[in-house]
Amino acid sequence: MKLLLFSPTFTPRLQYSCNFICKELLSIDVEIISSEAAFKNYDGIKINYSINKICEKELHISPVDLLFQQNIEPQIIDFFEVNNNKTFFKTNAPGFPFDIFAASFYLISRYEEYLPNQKDMYGRYAHENSLAFKEGFLNIPLVNIWVKDLARSIQDKFPEFTIHDSPFTFIPTYDIDIAYAYKYKGLARNIGGFFKSPGWERILVLCGLKKDPFDVYDWLNNLHEKLSLQPVYFFLVAAQNGQYDKNILPSTKAMQQLANSHAKKYTVGLHPSWQTWEENELLKKEKEQLERMCEMKINSSRQHYIRFNLPDGYRKLLEAGFADDYSMGYGSINGFRASVASSFNWFDLAKNEATNLRIHPFCFMEANSYYEQKITAANAYEEMMHYFTVCKEANGTLITIWHNHMIGPDKLYKGWGEMYEKFLQTIV
Repeated sequence: MKLLLFSPTFTPRLQYSCNFICKELLSIDVEIISSEAAFKNYDGIKINYSINKICEKELHISPVDLLFQQNIEPQIIDFFEVNNNKTFFKTNAPGFPFDIFAASFYLISRYEEYLPNQKDMYGRYAHENSLAFKEGFLNIPLVNIWVKDLARSIQDKFPEFTIHDSPFTFIPTYDIDIAYAYKYKGLARNIGGFFKSPGWERILVLCGLKKDPFDVYDWLNNLHEKLSLQPVYFFLVAAQNGQYDKNILPSTKAMQQLANSHAKKYTVGLHPSWQTWEENELLKKEKEQLERMCEMKINSSRQHYIRFNLPDGYRKLLEAGFADDYSMGYGSINGFRASVASSFNWFDLAKNEATNLRIHPFCFMEANSYYEQKITAANAYEEMMHYFTVCKEANGTLITIWHNHMIGPDKLYKGWGEMYEKFLQTIV
């Protein structure tokens, strides 16, 4: 089954948006043509993406200018509701009430992040700038919801169209920023840590009388095997420690074994250090370091502190040879940064071209709940259940982020590990 889309003009933006909506979310092949005669004569499913109506049996979506532009400039965004959900780029065509191709492109390309904006304390795009936060739809995968509405409209016009919903998937992911609380840190760091925060726990762990509180790897592995989960682990392997890079050095045998043992069971990715922000060559060096540790090619990444800006952040990943990135979310609040619960190829808006970098958006990170939103473990459980529900209803993918040090018995995070286990057992 193929969908024919008529447009008087062909652009990379239009092709990208059509491919994502039709091929990836609706599972239907799409061809863009500019011949009105060929469009009229086609007997299959067809969308007229132009101002004027062409024939009786068509789904008419009147376009705004966004997908036909080449520059980046502020857009006029006026919100209204369709089926109780926010939409924008309203049109006057009777077939569909707004330009879903342009609106979806605006959100998943992160168009607004290329416009002048206020950065947060870490130099990141601040979530307060976003339409999703301002208009109150940050907590739902709005693009997926829109596409479901589009599918129903196509089926109303073309009953032969079969809706193929993608299966809901769940991907648990983990950032290993600090592999161990006390072990393998060396004498100097442990002495300094003891004087900064005196306590018997450090001594008991170093003497082998108590398990390191950040060592939750066997517990997680048992959970994953029991529930048939396929997690992704991201390891920080900075060669030097710093204010924000505090992991065990990759030169230690214990760190090498930890990464290697996980790579044999699961997908492993790089958690680029804070230092790679300023030193571009470090990104490649850290990738090569992790590849040596894991004895395999590393294709995935997630930015430490979710620290990246567009387009430079993603261009660096492409130049370093990464194929997948899991950073599309906020390090300051939970929600759908790109308003979608499905992976997509990154569109480099500044170059006006699609790339092969696959973006896997997350919507929940426990550190956001704890440090930024300042909610309890019980409330965070309800928050996670919300994201599970909306992702499942949208036939999307739920990606969560947890840190090993927040799941273990550390008294600072009491109850969070138990809450996470409860969540996994509830949804799987």
